[in-house]
Amino acid sequence: MAGTIPREFIDEVLAYTDIVELIDSRVPLKRSGGNHMACCPFHGEKTPSFSVSQPKQFYHCFGCGASGDAIRFLMEYEHQSFVEAIEELAQMAGLQVPKVAYNNEPQKQAPEQFELLDQVSNYYQHQLNHHPKSQQVQEYVKQRGLSPEVIKTFGLGFSPPGWDNVLNIIGAGDQKKIQALFDTGMLIKRDEDGSNKSSNSSSSRSPWYDRFRERLMFPIRDRRGRTIAFGGRILGDGKPKYLNSPETHLFHKGQELYGLFELKQALRKIERILVVEGYMDVVSLAQFNVNYSVATLGTATTAEHLQKLFRLCDDVFFCFDGDRAGRDAAWRAMNNALPAIKPGKQARFMFLPDGEDPDTLVRQKGKAGFEAEMDKAMTFSEFFFDNLMQQVNMESLDGRSKLIDLSKPYLEKIQEGAFQTLMIARLSELAEIDLGSLYPLLGIKSDLRASTAKGKSKSFNNNTGQASFSHTPNGPSPVKKAMTYLLQHPHLAEKAGDPGRFASLEVADMGIFMQLLDLLQNDPHLTTARILANWQNSEQHQFLSRLAVEPLLIKDEQAIRCEFNEILQLLTRQNQQQRFTQLQRKELQNGLNTLEKSEYLQLLLILKSG
Repeated sequence: MAGTIPREFIDEVLAYTDIVELIDSRVPLKRSGGNHMACCPFHGEKTPSFSVSQPKQFYHCFGCGASGDAIRFLMEYEHQSFVEAIEELAQMAGLQVPKVAYNNEPQKQAPEQFELLDQVSNYYQHQLNHHPKSQQVQEYVKQRGLSPEVIKTFGLGFSPPGWDNVLNIIGAGDQKKIQALFDTGMLIKRDEDGSNKSSNSSSSRSPWYDRFRERLMFPIRDRRGRTIAFGGRILGDGKPKYLNSPETHLFHKGQELYGLFELKQALRKIERILVVEGYMDVVSLAQFNVNYSVATLGTATTAEHLQKLFRLCDDVFFCFDGDRAGRDAAWRAMNNALPAIKPGKQARFMFLPDGEDPDTLVRQKGKAGFEAEMDKAMTFSEFFFDNLMQQVNMESLDGRSKLIDLSKPYLEKIQEGAFQTLMIARLSELAEIDLGSLYPLLGIKSDLRASTAKGKSKSFNNNTGQASFSHTPNGPSPVKKAMTYLLQHPHLAEKAGDPGRFASLEVADMGIFMQLLDLLQNDPHLTTARILANWQNSEQHQFLSRLAVEPLLIKDEQAIRCEFNEILQLLTRQNQQQRFTQLQRKELQNGLNTLEKSEYLQLLLILKSG
């Protein structure tokens, strides 16, 4: 990231937001006791289990476990990114997001330019139905079987003949507008030597002329539905067949996907996304209610595309022609997908029969038949190894050795975790080599090591020096219990003492417990939502969210404070025991210096008296 939204601004946005009002505007809530309830919008249910707490500014579903603050709700319900959610909440609160660079998004997005491009889009849509020379385009649209509803949904239009329609009608002689139309790619400026000069007399008197003429127009929209660019298909013999807007400060091909806005409008729950190669493929599939496809914009699928799609769903399908060119395009997409695939995310590859495209296939087979073909798509690992094995002789040692060499640079790009481990395990099977020997050849750190069993009951032992809490296998650890109390009763942190005294204590979750304690000691009046916002984009967010709604066995506030203080005393005791064990071991091995001997004796007296 080039920068971040300041933590203070995020807190301010949450402080101005009423989560009950926000959610109620999308999911009608009913008051129930101290909370508000509804049927969960994230999973199907008949009995309400979705609870929204106004004091905590926090929601939780007791059915599926979904939980979070206002930011998280917009991210999950509206399929927005973190930045998008902040922007919407800030707009609702009348706040201006600080002008910092984040997510490589453009910082110069003049509202008047968006409005101007929307005017152009409306002009093209009007021309499709009313221009006297739009008959050929109307026939083409009719031939493709597109309904008026689908045409309207995607805003299809017609750029009529002529070199100065947009220039004169939208520009209207206003030099500021004309410059904005040029900056957004709608106008082309003639070279000073006149080499771009048209024979049209009107155009010859102006240094500007329209980029798009006599084409079926596809507006390209951003995440908010604002027009940022266009694609145009010519119906005659002209070249190129498809023409896109150039890159501008509003439009970056490597970051935008055609049809993504329309997909998010059509589907509240997105289970999978299909990536196709053309605008018309997206529109035609939507006509058959396959309304979860998007298209790249004249460029290969990028890592930014994949990250955007994986934020919306877990399964992304790529659809390509079955010829050599299609396979090569699929391999480029696969290569870009490598760093974007995370645990729980899956990419699959669908190859079409010769002579078919998504449009013709869905017309032949209908939605059910088309989706049956999708179900046959190759998994990521199948496509990856199938492609590489075609380049080697798997019957020979040399061939299997070459397979390892070919795989190495790709496997290195995959994030450490289960997916990388399984891909390496599959390579081990194919190359007929044991994992222990394969990892060094790949130059990847091996994860083949003994792991400690979770949930075991352990205690400090003076002989082994092992340090951990004793607790029942099925019950929460004292640290988790303490964090649960803090999240639901933040004022407990005020008299908890310096969290730094636990810095050396080797127990699970101690680091995040200390961070939480430190945060609340600086501001014990934070709501649960504002506490969790500090971990909004981290792996710990879900963990803390679960603790924030953990049912408390005791309700009396004084009893909760007593138990919390007892946990702190236990942690202090365990810290002392751990330090005593370390000193004891050092005494046996190398001896102690004067200060260490004094500390050892003090700890011995404390532990014996306890």
